[in-house]
Amino acid sequence: MTTDSARTLGTVSAPEGAMRGAAAGASLAADHADVFIRENCSLRPVPLVPEIMLHLADDPFRVWEEAEHAAHGTELPPPFWAFAWAGGQAMARYILDHPEVVAGRSVLDLGSGSGVAAIAAALAGASTVVASEVDPIATAAIGLNAAANDVHIDVTGDVLDGSGNEAAVLLAADVWYERQLADRAMTLLRRGRDRGAHVLVGDIGRAFLPRPLLRELAAYDVPVLAELENTSVKRVLILTLL
Repeated sequence: MTTDSARTLGTVSAPEGAMRGAAAGASLAADHADVFIRENCSLRPVPLVPEIMLHLADDPFRVWEEAEHAAHGTELPPPFWAFAWAGGQAMARYILDHPEVVAGRSVLDLGSGSGVAAIAAALAGASTVVASEVDPIATAAIGLNAAANDVHIDVTGDVLDGSGNEAAVLLAADVWYERQLADRAMTLLRRGRDRGAHVLVGDIGRAFLPRPLLRELAAYDVPVLAELENTSVKRVLILTLL
């Protein structure tokens, strides 16, 4: 963790590791990831979705430093898998409040991070749930979090060049912070919509959220870590494609 990175972590409002290349976390061996997560996070309810338990960290800086130490000094992106981001929390709340959206249907969760939205889909009765995630540590976190909630989630890598793995429901929370990623995500969502998939988007209104192309379904005030978001509550919209 560089000094400049430490200064900027508090202003980051999106899980930047969610769709990066797998090399970012590869230096922390997969067989050690489970142990690292258990040692540096505690299992607790998600603020907006207390029905779901996640392995969450208290101190973003300490966990970041510990991750780089475990990776033998390799500079890593912040451990975004260790926090329940606002868009994912709101997506999970919406799904549990409207289980008919996913019940009996296949679901793909893009940039899954901690897996909170994917877990909600499984709890709400989805027939299958696949989490797309390229960070190896996040992949381990999704597995641990799924087990803690007694659900099964498959994990795959980058799927943004496809049309959603034929899933009937596509989830995209907290993936609108970078232009290239946002463009790729929207292309996939449109392809999925065109073949009949139902699309759900969750976000706080970041710079690259294509708001004119989306219709609001719900809004939530989501408790967040002030150290990461510079506020204790974020307003999150749940939207679908027009």
